[in-house]
Amino acid sequence: MNCKICNNSQNNKIYKIKEMMFNSGESFEYLECSHCGCLQITHVPPNIEKYYSGKYYSFKRNYNKFLKHTLTTKRDEYALFKKNFLGKLLYKRYPHDLLFNIGKCNLKYDSKILDVGCGSGNLLYSLKNAGFGNLVGIDPYLKKEITSPRLKIVKKEIQEMSEKFDLIIFSHSLEHMDKHAEIIQKISNILNDGGYCIVSMPLKTDYIWDLYGTNWVQIDAPRHILIHSFKSFSTIIKNANLNVKSVEFNSNEFLFWGSEQYKRNIHLEAENSYANNPKGSIFTGKQIKEFKDNADNLNKRNSGDQAIFILEQ
Repeated sequence: MNCKICNNSQNNKIYKIKEMMFNSGESFEYLECSHCGCLQITHVPPNIEKYYSGKYYSFKRNYNKFLKHTLTTKRDEYALFKKNFLGKLLYKRYPHDLLFNIGKCNLKYDSKILDVGCGSGNLLYSLKNAGFGNLVGIDPYLKKEITSPRLKIVKKEIQEMSEKFDLIIFSHSLEHMDKHAEIIQKISNILNDGGYCIVSMPLKTDYIWDLYGTNWVQIDAPRHILIHSFKSFSTIIKNANLNVKSVEFNSNEFLFWGSEQYKRNIHLEAENSYANNPKGSIFTGKQIKEFKDNADNLNKRNSGDQAIFILEQ
């Protein structure tokens, strides 16, 4: 079977990987390319939308329980514009890596911004609250379209878009899509001159794959269709005549506690999952702190399991 990214057919490996978010009991076949390292599902389920239930995290509106709305906005303003002393203090406690990288893209309040695979629009609402006024979100699994002043969210795929944008964002959405070479080329075509594309996504590094293999929590079968290595993502970027402006690795403790749970057959929505019940989970507070420290160290070595890419023409 050929790799979808580099077309290699030699010495590729096939794995059976279980669905572990909702513990459906199903397994799915994934191919690991021996040349570019990309991990990819061999057959996308024809009913893939059923794996995006109302419980799925991208469709949960974030009502900022940890901070009041006004404080969240102050934090976001600092992340985007590096202004506001109170926001700086809040950012240190509650960082937002994606907004921080959006702030590197020389945007104006009327810049045209597209969020691809936006779910319920949490990121777009954060940008709206920070003052941006030309915001569009698209998601093919959207239940209800939203139109409001300065923001609209519609049920579409990236290939249906023809208008141009100053910034295109994939916030942990690209891995849910097939045909990445076509998607990245489409991005190149609909970016305005001087525009940017931000891709935040899982990244398959040697360290993580050697450590956890098919128990790696960010495989998320079958929802993650293509999971790139640095080499495979670089290949499609180059072919679309895009350049990497910057890369920031931003793994967190989820890498470790999620994968350790999967090793023990504890699914993400289980009653004793750390996601739902930290005190009733198998981890101590000390272990979670160690997981966070280990993730920070991996990020410094460019070996974490997720990264934020800023692309430019």
